[in-house]
Parts: sequence; structure tokens; C-alpha cells
Amino acid sequence: YEVVIKAKGYKTIMEKISIVELERTVKSIELKAGSDVPDNMVLVQGGTFKRDGANITVSSFRIGKFEVTQKQWEEVMGNNPSYFKGANRPVEQVSWSDVQEFIKKLNAKSGKNYRLPTEVEWEYAARGGNKSRGYEYSGSNSVGQVAWYSDNANKETHEVGQKNANELGIYDMSGNVWEWCRDWYDSSDDSKVINPKGPNSSSYRVLRGGSWNNNDNSCRSFDRSWINPDVRQYYFGVRLVQE
Repeated sequence: YEVVIKAKGYKTIMEKISIVELERTVKSIELKAGSDVPDNMVLVQGGTFKRDGANITVSSFRIGKFEVTQKQWEEVMGNNPSYFKGANRPVEQVSWSDVQEFIKKLNAKSGKNYRLPTEVEWEYAARGGNKSRGYEYSGSNSVGQVAWYSDNANKETHEVGQKNANELGIYDMSGNVWEWCRDWYDSSDDSKVINPKGPNSSSYRVLRGGSWNNNDNSCRSFDRSWINPDVRQYYFGVRLVQE
């Protein structure tokens, strides 16, 4: 914030700059940082939450503040498969298998260890982690405050970070694009309650969060979807985690 204030030539926040303008400028600076994903990672402290009647314990991890953007994808992969073009829009039309190749190249380039979130990591972060206020959507009980979905998206994606963040400061976990998870899909298994990772094999991979093309029900933090891992759609995107 101090950098923004000085850049604008203001002495104090309240002199001329509004909080809204301040937040937008800070987000713009973060997005222009390039493909150095760690700069946009949020620490999610481990904890326990209730899922399908079971108390699930999750270890600490870091998750992307934003969905992976087209700029970030292109800098790693050298291409942009997205239908709705825009540097700071989420990358889409990527399959689960495409994302694995992206992660492999990103890890080699950065020397880091990124991966997709497990389904329970994704849900725990979407619900606000240990700061959760029990919202239905990620950050609010009013879907329009936090999500681009069928009623407000005008049938397209939008730049990441334009809606309100959730309790942990993470954006767009409800709406904009569905986000691939690491897990194979199966019906919920309550037998393992510490860092569950889904079945060893299945026909489908999990997607979470809903998209611009879905109604409010699909944008709920606990809603699930699944599909063949080689399918590409212009409402499938990605968010990374780091242990």
C-alpha cells in the first residue's frame, strides 16, 4: 500500500485515494509480477472442517491467490489455448493432462514443487480455512459478491481478482472457471479423515468451484463435478498449490 501511495504522489491514504482504488492498484501490481507464482500464493494454516458428516483434518499448504492466468500459462508453455483471450483472464480450454505438463515445466523452470490441490485442500481453502465464517460460497452468502456465474458473467470469463476475496484473501474460488483437482473422482469416502486423496484410480478427475457458465448452485464451496481428464472446455481452468 505504501508503494501505491508514493507512486500516486499522496501523503496519506485518505488524502485522495479511496480504499477501492488502493485495492485495485495492489491487485494490478500483483498480476503484473509475471509468472513467478509464489508471489501470489496464500498460506493456508492446517485445521479441521466438516465434510459430508465427517471431520476432515488438512495439513498446512499454500494455494494460489488467483487462478492461473493466460499470461502465466503462455510464459511457461509458449501457447495460449484459451477461447476468451486476455492476459489476466484465467487460462481455460486446458485438460487435466495439459495441466500436468504445465506443472512439470513450471517446476523445472522455477525449481519449486507445485501441484494441483487435492479435493479436500481445495474445499478447505474455499471455505476460508481456519478463518471460515461458514459461508455458502467462497467468501460470502451472496454469490454475486464473489463469483462470475451465469447471471452476471455475460457468457464469458473475467480478469481474475475482480470480485471480493474470501476469508483467506483468495479470489474466484466460486465461479469464473472450474478448477481441476488432483484427485480421481469417487463418492466421498469418510474412512480416511486426515489428508484424504481420493481413490487410486477411476475414470474421472474432480473439478471444483463452478464457472461463468453455471448457476449459483454449482458455485457453492461444497459442490462437486467430475469428467474425463483429457476433456477441454472453455470453462475449465486451474489453480496451483505448494506444500
